[in-house]
Amino acid sequence: MGSTWIVIVNYRTAELTIDSLRSLSTQVADLGGGRVVVVDNDSGDGSRDKLFSAIERNGWSGWASVMPLDRNGGFAYGNNAGIRTALASADHVDYVMLLNPDTIVRKGAIKALVGFMDGHSRAGIAGSLLENADGGFECSAHRIHSPLSELDAGARLGLLSRLLHRYVVWASPGTEAHQCDWVSGASLIMRREVIEQMGPMDDGYFLYFEEADFCWRAKQAGWEVWYVPQSQVMHLEGAATGIRTATKRRASYWYDSRRRFFVKHYGVAGLVLADTLWAVGRATYLLRCLLHLGVRAHDPKWFMFDLLWGDLRAILTGRVWSIPRAGQQP
Repeated sequence: MGSTWIVIVNYRTAELTIDSLRSLSTQVADLGGGRVVVVDNDSGDGSRDKLFSAIERNGWSGWASVMPLDRNGGFAYGNNAGIRTALASADHVDYVMLLNPDTIVRKGAIKALVGFMDGHSRAGIAGSLLENADGGFECSAHRIHSPLSELDAGARLGLLSRLLHRYVVWASPGTEAHQCDWVSGASLIMRREVIEQMGPMDDGYFLYFEEADFCWRAKQAGWEVWYVPQSQVMHLEGAATGIRTATKRRASYWYDSRRRFFVKHYGVAGLVLADTLWAVGRATYLLRCLLHLGVRAHDPKWFMFDLLWGDLRAILTGRVWSIPRAGQQP
């Protein structure tokens, strides 16, 4: 099997990361001589010492190490640091796997992903089936974000979703391996040649949308992106970021990342179209709620304002023009 390095980016989630390392400890042989590197994004809360101590105490130092960074540059930034370390290794590395700190890797998950990549030479990226804490499964194989997908997201109308099924981002994961547009970065493996051809992840994304961007660029370059449900990983989604807490106001970096993705791949006009279609869809949804024809969902606080006003302000201040288009060097 191909040699695989795993990169875990930690930011103030030391206990979760240690649990993830513990789940990997029985699957070290499946790395084919590779290693696990935990990149600490300048947590400043004692995470680094806790991680060093856990690795020494549990006898994991033969296959795991900690890489402290001097600033928190975000998810892509931390992963890029780990990826560079992997590719600079004296030992040959076939694959690099990205793994969230809030994951528990089920038995055989690494072997299934690496085996799939070994057997599919045009597969550049593959992702696992993600299990949630309740025992259900998350959507981990996605279609690409587009202006029409934003209309569907805003409207939350089953009939419209069926009409726009080719554009609905969050599809049912399924039980068979299949190609898709992008897979969740919570558990994602990439071929070395893809990284060498594409360059690093775009660390202009602080958090969110970076894996969608990387997968989509890889597809446009001719590589295949696959969902592999034989590889199963438990993902405590939101445990590391709090993104699932609906009552909280969503962090500005989510809106920044969404804006960056749409401008990068569709231009400023595409961002405006996406926002317009989302607003139209959301208006119909709110009208249905007002008429008691739908159930009001719990959006993050100030969600509509933060999304629409944030993008308008970025356009009026000219910040969107500094976002590189796809194919340009970020």
